[in-house]
Order: sequence, then C-alpha cells, then structure tokens
Amino acid sequence: MIAECQVDYVGRLTAHLPMARRLLLIKSDGSVSVHADDRAYKPLNWMSPPCWLTEEPAPQDTDAQALWVVENKAGEQLRITVNQIEHDSSHELGVDPGLVKDGVEAHLQELLAEHVQTLGEGYTLIRREYMTAIGPVDLLCRDADGQTVAVEIKRRGEIDGVEQLTRYLELLNRDATLAPVAGIFAAQQIKPQAKTLATDRGIRCVTLDYDRLRGTESTEFRLF
Repeated sequence: MIAECQVDYVGRLTAHLPMARRLLLIKSDGSVSVHADDRAYKPLNWMSPPCWLTEEPAPQDTDAQALWVVENKAGEQLRITVNQIEHDSSHELGVDPGLVKDGVEAHLQELLAEHVQTLGEGYTLIRREYMTAIGPVDLLCRDADGQTVAVEIKRRGEIDGVEQLTRYLELLNRDATLAPVAGIFAAQQIKPQAKTLATDRGIRCVTLDYDRLRGTESTEFRLF
C-alpha cells in the first residue's frame, strides 16, 4: 500500500514519523512494516508477529481518513494515521522456498545446531532459521543463564555480516519474550575490521574450523 501517513511507535521507547508518502507492507504472518524510498530493504519502523491490526476513528482535529493501531502481545503499538491512500493492492505470494545458502555455510549451520554446546557450556538450541520480519536468524539459542543468543554464521566474516546481525538484534530485542538478546558472529575467517565492529557492539566473535567440525579432528573454537 502507498499512503500519506504519520506513524507513532508507543512502547518501551517512543518514535515519531511525520506525515509523508510511504510504503506500508501488511503480510500474512501478521507483521506490519513502514518503508521509505531511500533506505533499501530496512523499514523505518515495524511490528513483528504476533500482532494485531485494528482500525479506530480518525482524530477529529485532523484531515486523516483512518487510524490503524498495530499492537503486539507486550502492549507495544504502531499507530498509523492515514491521510490518503494512493494505491492499495493484495497479492498471494505462496510458500517461499527460503534462502539457499552456500553449501559449506549451510553445513556449518547444521553442525552448530547439532553441537550447539560448543558455543559455550550449557547452550541449548531454540530454533534454526528463526524467522524475523527482515529475514531468518541462522540459530537462536539460550546460554547457561537462560539468555537468548542470536548466532549469525558466515564462511568469511565481514562488516556487512556484523551489520546484518545488528539489525536482527535490534528487532529481536523488541520482543519482550526474548529480550535481552545477545549476539554471536561465527565464521571460518573474520576480518579485523569486522571483529572490531562486533566487539564495539557487544557481539562475541567465534572462529570456526570447518574440517574439525566435520569430525576429522576434535572440534575446536577460538574465541575473541
């Protein structure tokens, strides 16, 4: 949907998007995201499922046509004030086959899921390919203290991978049932710049030895 709208987030923090033309995506999984035309795929604001959209009377002191309230189970809200709808269409996309990873990268994910305690004593797996509104997290785990940990796995760890994990963490930490969520960036090689950025953001880096993980030698990790 293309609409002239104002968006207010009300929750642990507050955020305000003034009236402007924007793209609103309302997906079948219940998620709602608000996009501008200059920020690639990252939304300006969003609400992840489970959440519910209801329509309320528009504020009387405005020219708005409608007020849409998107609320999650934690009581956080996206309040979308719509002045004008310029385009509205609905499309059924069907079942998506998902992201096809490089063979080695996919196998690393499988191996770590099977032997998740190699990330730390007491680690347990919650789910592989944990879906979010902006893509799947490779592994979602819990550490020995019960804290949620998101793990992003790459063959070569570069800055864009750290940025990707940062976006996942920002989104996951909005979910009161998961927060606080820590991050682990795992790769066969991690570039120094990526390691510096990850450390600055409180993300732990793990260097993986693929051959040893496959069982040719004893599994070993080098932690930074």
